[in-house]
Amino acid sequence: MPRKKAADAPSPTLPRLPDGRVATINDIARLSGVSKKTVSRIINDSPLVRPDTREKVQALMREVGYSPDPLARGLAFRRSFLIGMVYDNPTAQYVVDMQNGALDALRGSSYELVVHPCDTRSPGYIEGVRRFVQAQKLHGVILVPRASEDQALADMLAQIGCRYVRIASLPLDSTSPTVVTHDREGATEAADYLLSLGHRDIGLITGPNVYRSSQERTAGFLEALNRRGIELPKARVIEAGYTFESGVAAAEKLLLKGARPTAIFTGNDEMAAGAYKVALRAGMTLPRELSIVGFDDSPLASRLWPPLTSVRRNTRDTGRMAAAMLIQPEGSPTTLPAASVRPHLVVRDSCQPPED
Repeated sequence: MPRKKAADAPSPTLPRLPDGRVATINDIARLSGVSKKTVSRIINDSPLVRPDTREKVQALMREVGYSPDPLARGLAFRRSFLIGMVYDNPTAQYVVDMQNGALDALRGSSYELVVHPCDTRSPGYIEGVRRFVQAQKLHGVILVPRASEDQALADMLAQIGCRYVRIASLPLDSTSPTVVTHDREGATEAADYLLSLGHRDIGLITGPNVYRSSQERTAGFLEALNRRGIELPKARVIEAGYTFESGVAAAEKLLLKGARPTAIFTGNDEMAAGAYKVALRAGMTLPRELSIVGFDDSPLASRLWPPLTSVRRNTRDTGRMAAAMLIQPEGSPTTLPAASVRPHLVVRDSCQPPED
């Protein structure tokens, strides 16, 4: 009887399914010699499995190409392996960066991201979030400003037993898991930089006052000026809407009516771009006649001309940290009640000392 070629012989350590059939959890249990419950615990990162058993089963799953289906896992555990992101934010790039950061953390974890834009000014929005969470049986929710700032929303999620992480410019309470972005510190650094260049007549374009981030950035900037004995007149502080169009409208009030400031700080880069447009349309040369500082250091900042000096707070990293906090097992020693993303000023070519 002829001997089989070595290439045709099945490997004793590499189990194969007959006819190329897709492996199921039952196959993994049978081939590894453990119970289906043990395989399920390994899939869900339970600590109640011996390390050698975990390693053997995971090696088998890799070999046969077994990948747990999030929907099937959700049915088995009466919830889905889905992370929700709830946001009410007018800045598209901010939302995209936040989503990309969350996806960075979820990659390879079997969790997926689903998003839920909402209008926090709508009286029924909390009920809408409740329906979203319950219909998707979410594992947890990332709350993005301004939704993250609503205590009633956080209370509702706690009431229905849904895990959540808030992203906010400062801790909002003593119990909520939060990624803190310290916006006040970033605005303070922007003010100190403009003052170091010699600017004293400064315009401020804020975001909507209903946003806690806007309140923190405004307070940080004004407090830094006050420490140097400078108090901005009310006419130099214009509230806008975190959008390019609102930045244009606010800059027109500062630059097209009466004496112009020598510098402007804006609450985000979109509004800074609006200020650029107004200044250039008015025939001003940047930064010789007007210095501008933004906030967020979005990709837009380096694409403007001259490139925009802006406060960087790594939005992508913020999303990654929030998602990572959610997928940690409950009670895990690595789960922290709060994490921090510290802002810092990125100096480019949009500022110089004022003309004499």
